[in-house]
Amino acid sequence: MDNDMDRDQAEELLHQYVKDEKMRYHCYASEAVMRAVARKLRWDEDKWGIAGLLHDIDSEITDKDPERHALEAIPILREHGLEEDVLDAIRMHNEEATGQERNKATQHALAAGETVTGLIYATALVYPDKKLRSVKPKSVRKRMKEKAFAASVNRDTVRECEYAGIPLDEFIELSLDAMKEIDRKIGLG
Repeated sequence: MDNDMDRDQAEELLHQYVKDEKMRYHCYASEAVMRAVARKLRWDEDKWGIAGLLHDIDSEITDKDPERHALEAIPILREHGLEEDVLDAIRMHNEEATGQERNKATQHALAAGETVTGLIYATALVYPDKKLRSVKPKSVRKRMKEKAFAASVNRDTVRECEYAGIPLDEFIELSLDAMKEIDRKIGLG
């Protein structure tokens, strides 16, 4: 990995810029999913895990303004030595700010990976115990079809996993399994 930043430094940077606990949970979940995606696709797991961890680093700076979100992250992350392909995927996880469409596997993977976390999280919260370990992939798949459930989760973005080379059912399962590994860290253990 050519990044000048290791995992601990990335987490420190996340904590410097993201104070909201739920947003941190989302970033940790996105990291776990991106690590699983990287393992599956034989990409650099550390590099793409850090991409997942830091993709929303500007969320509090931009107040999630869709016209600025992700763009403000780039100078911060470039200063800390992240590679251009990681910066590109982070910038493109919010197509609205760029006026461009995602066209690389890494862009699709990060967008799908960070989006599916919301669907999985919401699915866990409707279970009586609110624990990730209770959630089955078929439950997430069922919720994927219910447009009113977690309505802010863009199903088309989740389906972009297929542009990265992972079929939807497999993507849901690997994402859920990845999040289960850190369930306590993201408040669902």
